[in-house]
Amino acid sequence: MKFSNSLFMHPRVDNKLPKRKTLEREYSGYTSYIEDVYKYGQSHVFAWWNEITPSEKKSLLDQISSINFLLIKKLFNDAVLKTTQARQGILIPPQVIAVPKHDTEKEIAERVKHIGENSLRKGEVAILTVAGGDGTRLGISGPKGTFPIAPISKKSIFQLHAEKIIAVQKRYNTRIPWYIMTSKNNDSSTQKFFKSHKFFGLDSQQVYFFTQGMLPVVDLNGNLLMDSKSNIIMSPNGHGGVLVALKEKGILNDMKNCGIKNIFFHQIDNVLIKIADPIFIGYHLKDEAEISLKVVKKCHPEEKVGIVVYSDGHLHMVEYSELSRKDMYANSEDGTLKYNAGNIAVHMINIGFLEKVYQMGESLPYHAAMKKVTCLGEDGGKIDPKENNAIKFESFIFDILKYVKKNVIMEVLREDEFSPLKNMEGENSPASSRQDMINLFGRWLQNSGVPIPTDSHGNVMGLIEISPCFALDQEELRNKVDRHLQFHGNLSL
Repeated sequence: MKFSNSLFMHPRVDNKLPKRKTLEREYSGYTSYIEDVYKYGQSHVFAWWNEITPSEKKSLLDQISSINFLLIKKLFNDAVLKTTQARQGILIPPQVIAVPKHDTEKEIAERVKHIGENSLRKGEVAILTVAGGDGTRLGISGPKGTFPIAPISKKSIFQLHAEKIIAVQKRYNTRIPWYIMTSKNNDSSTQKFFKSHKFFGLDSQQVYFFTQGMLPVVDLNGNLLMDSKSNIIMSPNGHGGVLVALKEKGILNDMKNCGIKNIFFHQIDNVLIKIADPIFIGYHLKDEAEISLKVVKKCHPEEKVGIVVYSDGHLHMVEYSELSRKDMYANSEDGTLKYNAGNIAVHMINIGFLEKVYQMGESLPYHAAMKKVTCLGEDGGKIDPKENNAIKFESFIFDILKYVKKNVIMEVLREDEFSPLKNMEGENSPASSRQDMINLFGRWLQNSGVPIPTDSHGNVMGLIEISPCFALDQEELRNKVDRHLQFHGNLSL
């Protein structure tokens, strides 16, 4: 990790700072926390103490009381010492269930599907959506899940997911609890969004919100950054934080009490997600897997996606930056990429397995990420950096893979199931995600006997939107659509 002091703008720390003893005397309930602020060299957070209101002072002290300063110092020191390098040791490609091509493979998938469907009918599966991020990079100020993404109706990502759950429930005459992990930054706005839209037709009692942990953001010298004179910048602790939250907030016990045996895990921004896919659930159950993963084939050797491999006898997810050039371009005997199982963050997780991991007392490691973060400068004014000026610390759920003894890795087609919404323009943008949705619906219609025009790149020429409540998949559409339907450039079903 490369650091540059030139980007650092630290508030002036001088004799205007309140005296430590004065603070401890006036706020005796916070004595140990104030002591940590000074002990770990973070006294600049009090730089504007004499300018803020009593309520703001209380808010800042409450925030300080939630911070583990020793942990932050350790994480920063680890980040300074760590340099990105290729993973050492021999990597072994995992065994992957390929996309069915032949009749025999399709028959196996159909049999496995029945296993998953039975589990859904029994109410043994919960949906867990990680939705702690905001939509800043997409040009909105609210949670990313509120982004209007549907090609014609402009339904939000949250609504599309909700309608898929409704459709699955109707198909299998069941009730599926939906757990949504938010962050302290967006929990209130997320819940308000659901309430204002009447939970998109779901029963409000089956939707559960819970927050993940937060960690302070530091500058390139390890100093806490602030975005106001009374507020330290905090950031969600990564999707790995879901494992801590499930235990600490008693959610796992609630799931067990409701008869849930497995969790279908996914991230909010994948607009093509096949929620509660019975085939995936079926393979997971058939092999008694502790964790199962969906993967897609990498587009090209240098695609910035993590890959699933075996290393040192354990399953791992290796970041693209950790692959050596040799491994990145390595080919199998048939000429395809050797390390080709791209992670799309769609998992089935067995609740019993999570309980075993908790009993081990192990915690997931944190990863440092360089970011551009707007913060206060020395004069108290806002700084909008042009280069990376901050470090965020996150844990990743895939670090739990090293404890897995039984797993299933199932390949799916990228064009059918993976289109993450991350950037304002270009790849993984609203434009590309909408086109991916339109193309998917176009293929469904074509395979149902409805002619759909496409351009030289295979993109549908026009707009198509199919509500999950009309047709959850191609098979359902085929049974409903009028074979004589003509597409005139705009179609909403």
